[in-house]
Amino acid sequence: MAPEAAARQEVSAWRPRVPGVVEVFHAHFTEYAYPMHVHEAWTLLIVDDGAVRYDLDRHEHGTPHDTVSLLPPHVPHNGSPVTPDGFRKRVVYLDGTHLGDDLIGPAVDGPDLRDPVLRRRVGQLHTALVRPGEELEAESRLTLIGDRLRTLLRPRLHTGHARRDPALARRLRELLDERVVEGLSLEEAAGLLQAHPAHLVRVFSTAYGIAPHQYLNSRRVDRARRLLLEGRPPGEVATETGFFDQSHLTRHFRKLVGITPGRYARKPSVR
Repeated sequence: MAPEAAARQEVSAWRPRVPGVVEVFHAHFTEYAYPMHVHEAWTLLIVDDGAVRYDLDRHEHGTPHDTVSLLPPHVPHNGSPVTPDGFRKRVVYLDGTHLGDDLIGPAVDGPDLRDPVLRRRVGQLHTALVRPGEELEAESRLTLIGDRLRTLLRPRLHTGHARRDPALARRLRELLDERVVEGLSLEEAAGLLQAHPAHLVRVFSTAYGIAPHQYLNSRRVDRARRLLLEGRPPGEVATETGFFDQSHLTRHFRKLVGITPGRYARKPSVR
């Protein structure tokens, strides 16, 4: 590869603390072309700029910006930019937690999925994955993505909407209330409540009009408000209310209260 080509490559890769995620990979390539290769994991890919042309199972495919591509494990594929400007992509590599081997055949037959709901959810997942402390949100979004992918790839096996289950929703809320500071993973909640993670997210959102991660962050912000009014510094408050750090607290505090923690507890000036 020529040095000038290498200079126009941007890559970020990491492994978040989210069950089922093997790796997150964000890249901007202008000239690089992937040779034929395989992965042990599922490849869930979106392209934000440009497009990728690739071969999978001896058939050519493409990834315009409104497409979500799902490449199954152990099936050879390559990849190259369609235009001289290259492409910018975001990829999450998944183990078999959310996608079973029964989906490999359907994914080979139709890897490029043009579904606005799925595309939006994958984008939201990546937003959560780049923010420390948002593991519950990422896990919740990922389980809904897995459910959506199964519905699209095996539509005859998935019909109708999730049933209401207020008792299960209440039990999950009670678990979250008990773990406001230490937090609770969706995987752990599913094990404790003996329910599928996607079903948990759906019944909770249906019952309360808010996702589990949003509920937990709301409870944490409420606690933070009380501590800030006692005169505690924001950095200390972030730690004591379960946020990853002060910037994590600030992001959610501003979203829910409309002001930063540092400005929240100031007394009005006397006129």
